Amino acid sequence: MNDNPVLRIVAKIIIPMILIFGLYVQFHGDFGPGGGFQAGVIFATGFILYGLVFGTDALRSAIPAPILRIVIAGGLLLYVGVGVATLLMGSDFLAYNVLGSTPSGGQHLGIFLVELGVGVTVSAVMITVFLGFAGRNDP
Repeated sequence: MNDNPVLRIVAKIIIPMILIFGLYVQFHGDFGPGGGFQAGVIFATGFILYGLVFGTDALRSAIPAPILRIVIAGGLLLYVGVGVATLLMGSDFLAYNVLGSTPSGGQHLGIFLVELGVGVTVSAVMITVFLGFAGRNDP
């Protein structure tokens, strides 16, 4: 596929649109369909398309494995950190009401942070799984 210039040009055009749509789903998840998991899968799709068109070596150089591991751990820590913060503020685990000056403000902030953690983790895990399967014959 590396020799097909039409495929490479179309991929260069469509990948940014996929990533922007993933961000839209992530940040619009509070108000409509979507959220962290869906956004993470959509965002990972852009990088997976990049790996399919330009090769797994190009994807590995764009996002090295240590960075993926840090992003996976960071997303998980963000999710758990919100829960621990609510515990330290004297409420139940992931009871978002205490995070803001008003209960609805706390709900909005808590859901946003948890969904962001889920989205980041899902995206990095999907890319890692793709690289694990697609690059199994790589040296």
